[in-house]
Amino acid sequence: MTHNWNLLGHEWAVDMLKQQAAQGDVRHAYLFCGPPGLGRRTLALRLALALNCPTPIADGIPCGTCRDCKQIEAVQHPDMTVIQAVDDEGKSKENGTLKVDQVRAVQHALSLKPYQAKYRVALFLRFQEANDNAANALLKTLEEAPAHAILLLTADTPEQLLPTIVSRCEILRLRALPISAIETDLLNRGVDEERARLLAHISGGRPGYARRLVEDISLLEKREERLNDLQTLLNASRVEKFSYADKLSKDKETMRQVILIWLSYWRDVMLRAAGAETPLINIDRNMEIEFLAGRLDLSAARRVVSDLESALEKMDKNVNSRLLAEVLLLDWPKG
Repeated sequence: MTHNWNLLGHEWAVDMLKQQAAQGDVRHAYLFCGPPGLGRRTLALRLALALNCPTPIADGIPCGTCRDCKQIEAVQHPDMTVIQAVDDEGKSKENGTLKVDQVRAVQHALSLKPYQAKYRVALFLRFQEANDNAANALLKTLEEAPAHAILLLTADTPEQLLPTIVSRCEILRLRALPISAIETDLLNRGVDEERARLLAHISGGRPGYARRLVEDISLLEKREERLNDLQTLLNASRVEKFSYADKLSKDKETMRQVILIWLSYWRDVMLRAAGAETPLINIDRNMEIEFLAGRLDLSAARRVVSDLESALEKMDKNVNSRLLAEVLLLDWPKG
């Protein structure tokens, strides 16, 4: 754990947290923000290690090998609770709903003295998925948290949470890493050069997402399929667009993933239309993107990007998915 808590990137955040842990100057709540796959959860867990390791290598640097460290790393420590949105069977579900009874159960756990560690830690993952009652219950917990309790939250952006919750947390806004850093990490993991370059770009500087792309080949296959669909839809008739929108809206989670893939593509088109030097995410589609950017003006590309962004927001508010998909596709410029 010696170098940067064994974390890729986010050195400034590690340095700050290491110092707080070393000096015992710990906040009772932290909010780790940034897009998924950036390392929010990993950084939160490393902080939990630094706070609860009984045999640190140096101040603020956990040993990583003692029983407490191993239990926290495996998320199986008696003084640690992980709370996240789950499905009907109690399995973790992204874009599900985190409910009030989950927060209430933690309130009780946090009120008890730690069993074997210095602090009781509650890790709330993707807290933007909490419903209003759960958010209000957490606010109460934050106001009444005992000295031995540390609350760690992750979310995409602070703006998704109640301002009263955000104001009670130390906020760490994590940024994407340079593409080159991700590429080097993948090469070190034995990924061949061409593939490492492509995955580093597709990951958009998110190490966790890059590693998932390596482990799960189907993610790349699905992306390929959806980008091919996008090309077809640019020249499709109204009837074909209606039919695609109907199929797409059948499963909200699939629709969300598709919109995210399309959004990364249209942002590339917008950057090229603007003549920006920023590296493309979808470098394997460079020719198509250049061609499309040459055919559209910047305002047309920007409009598609903002339509896709607002579609994601509307999905969170349970707007009719089919209608949303139809309006999106009908408004696209002709390819």
